Amino acid sequence: MTIALFCIVLAALMPIACAGIAKWGTFGTHPRDGGFDNRNPRDWLAKQEGYRKWANFAQANCWEALPFFAAAVIVNHMLGGAGVVANALAVAFIALRALFVYLYVTGKQGVRSMVWTAALAVNLTIFFLTVVK
Repeated sequence: MTIALFCIVLAALMPIACAGIAKWGTFGTHPRDGGFDNRNPRDWLAKQEGYRKWANFAQANCWEALPFFAAAVIVNHMLGGAGVVANALAVAFIALRALFVYLYVTGKQGVRSMVWTAALAVNLTIFFLTVVK
């Protein structure tokens, strides 16, 4: 397995980590007292404020970014573009997405948008590496 392919696994775990951030520290509290409600997790998440709300939104964004990243890496590999550059770009994508999540959860929307754009550019580059090969 190449580093780029392993990065697909990391990208798939990112939204799960965001869900964990949104729910962290609420499992020992009864739902009627504000604790996580496993019977109605989406309703519970929709009522959250602050970093919990932003972590939930980051989770959704991570799910949205995953298919395009996975497709870019797989197409790159299928067309023979896998290599040091593709691996480095995949790692850069993961790093940018991790930074994106941090910025989202901490409410730094201006910088967050720039990081999102950079991650998109990296993803497009992975996808089109085979064109310039």
